[in-house]
Amino acid sequence: MARRHLILDCDPGVDDALAILLALASPELALEAVTCVAGNVDLDRTSANARRVLDLAGRGDVPVHAGCARPLMRRVGVDAAWVHGDDGLGGIALPPPAGPLADGHAVDIIIETARRLPAGTLTLCPIGPLTNIALAIVKAPDIVERLAGIVLMGGAAFNPGNVTPAAEFNIYVDPHAAHIVFEAGAPLVMHGLDVTHKAPATAARRQTLGALPAPIGPALIRMLGGYGTGDPFVHDACAVAWLLAPELFETVEARVEVECASPLNLGQTVARVKPRHLDGASVNAKVAIGIDDDGFFALLTERLARLAAGIAS
Repeated sequence: MARRHLILDCDPGVDDALAILLALASPELALEAVTCVAGNVDLDRTSANARRVLDLAGRGDVPVHAGCARPLMRRVGVDAAWVHGDDGLGGIALPPPAGPLADGHAVDIIIETARRLPAGTLTLCPIGPLTNIALAIVKAPDIVERLAGIVLMGGAAFNPGNVTPAAEFNIYVDPHAAHIVFEAGAPLVMHGLDVTHKAPATAARRQTLGALPAPIGPALIRMLGGYGTGDPFVHDACAVAWLLAPELFETVEARVEVECASPLNLGQTVARVKPRHLDGASVNAKVAIGIDDDGFFALLTERLARLAAGIAS
């Protein structure tokens, strides 16, 4: 079976770190690059954190490219340091990155990679604000038809938001970028709060992950211990898990539109599902609404155990 070429576009972030590790641990995926955007913390920290996580996994060979430091049309007005810690990784204090950022802006790397690889073989997996992806589409609209698809973490189709009553964080940070991506025409799968809130990292699950061999297990238990409150959600890893085991998820087809004008509902993802709501409008996304959470954590644990064993050997 051919490996799926992947660009992981992210804003690490504890859950981004788990998503990166899961991608590295999965032989089905050929991780072409990690591209970074401002979101959970600022761009300097997200691009450093991505390299720190790759170093942790012994994969400093994967190039990390910095992208956009701010949203398309808004001032930077929100981050999630209060959830992820000031450093973005739960205060884990990993060593500084061993190597520099790779040359090239993230937007240009996305375009170049989509044009270089055979059509239909590259998947974009954005798990932060969608600024880099949107700018790539605006700058080079020809890449849309070359993509295998876009599998993203963001939005809340039927659940309340987590940054406002209406909006999920990634979409709220840059709703105009999200509008561009949802309207681009690429095959798109949306993993929002409707599904990620059904897979909490309970104390038992955190203990299982923390018991993995060093350096992965001890790093995970410290990251998750400084992430959020109560039983945290590893939102971003769900999008990567879809690439490996889509049977773990339940989806519905929908027309998803992003609110960009109303101050009250800015960043809301409105999903039209029922025929009377669609009223002839075309479907533009699969929206994940259910998850086998035990199966998801079993997959996550098995893959990260494999990664940890490979580092130890």
